[in-house]
Amino acid sequence: MNWLNESIMHTRGVARGAIGTTHELSEDRQGQFHYTVGPYSSPVLNVVPGDRIIVDTRDAFEGKLRTEKDLPTQHLRVPFLNPQNGPIIIEGAEKGDVVAVYIESMLPRGDNPRGTCCMIPGFGGLTGTDYTALLNDPLPEITRKIDLDEDGVYWSKRVRLPYRPHIGTLSVSPEIDSINSLTPDNHGGNMDVPDMGPGSITYLPVRSPGARLFIGDAHACQGDGEVCGVAVEYASRTTIHVDLIKNWKIDWPRLETEMLLMSIGSARPLEDATRIAYRELVLWMEAEYGFDKWDAYMMLSQCGRVRLGNFVDPKYSVGAAIEKHYLKP
Repeated sequence: MNWLNESIMHTRGVARGAIGTTHELSEDRQGQFHYTVGPYSSPVLNVVPGDRIIVDTRDAFEGKLRTEKDLPTQHLRVPFLNPQNGPIIIEGAEKGDVVAVYIESMLPRGDNPRGTCCMIPGFGGLTGTDYTALLNDPLPEITRKIDLDEDGVYWSKRVRLPYRPHIGTLSVSPEIDSINSLTPDNHGGNMDVPDMGPGSITYLPVRSPGARLFIGDAHACQGDGEVCGVAVEYASRTTIHVDLIKNWKIDWPRLETEMLLMSIGSARPLEDATRIAYRELVLWMEAEYGFDKWDAYMMLSQCGRVRLGNFVDPKYSVGAAIEKHYLKP
């Protein structure tokens, strides 16, 4: 049996797994891309639960780094990075509901697709930043252009990395705030969790009418932590299927795959992000899977899994997960 038939999305969603209209969100239809996630931008698309959306995302640099001679400080302007498609209005979504986003596929976009990785002064996990203030000079500024296709990411003549795409930034709107697209929080945002790729369902807590879904920042591959601050950023053609779960109160993003459930927390310092993720997972196990809270807490000390999203952005993201077979009665 297809695991999706037993997923939270299909068993509790309004559409119950049925797929409705397919929408195209091309660059032309998107028009203006967004660098903030919030309740004030004009919607570009209205969908109903069950609809499929094919989204043409730009890379995190909007394609401005075209060659390895193009240095970030010469072509990029912070904070105008990480352009987002959307907002997409989901009919019937209201505060106290949850939007479910199933990522069906992610394909490289363009005739000769290439990804970009770079080192940006004052950005990354092993350098001084505005938040980790040091007197050392910045690390060198370097741009890498990387050939890629659905079979691999061709880092160099020596190394071919697997093509394991995921969406770095997936959000619904906060209730009142407008938050830059580089910062993750309880609305979602730039979590950079590598599990958020094809075959995954992300659950986001609705706080604004229509949910106002934003999506962007496609990565062809990324390791835990996104340590230099940049994955293999690329323009993608990403297909998603959305649904709505009514009256499901969650405080932070959650994720489901065939094998596991995950709660995602974002904060500084890194241990607080991990605490949020594990706390949410303990409470989830108690509320919906019949576990005693303290038994779940002790059990996760033995079998819990942690996935590091990023520890380079204004807030860090961590996913705490449990394999589904442990949750069966």
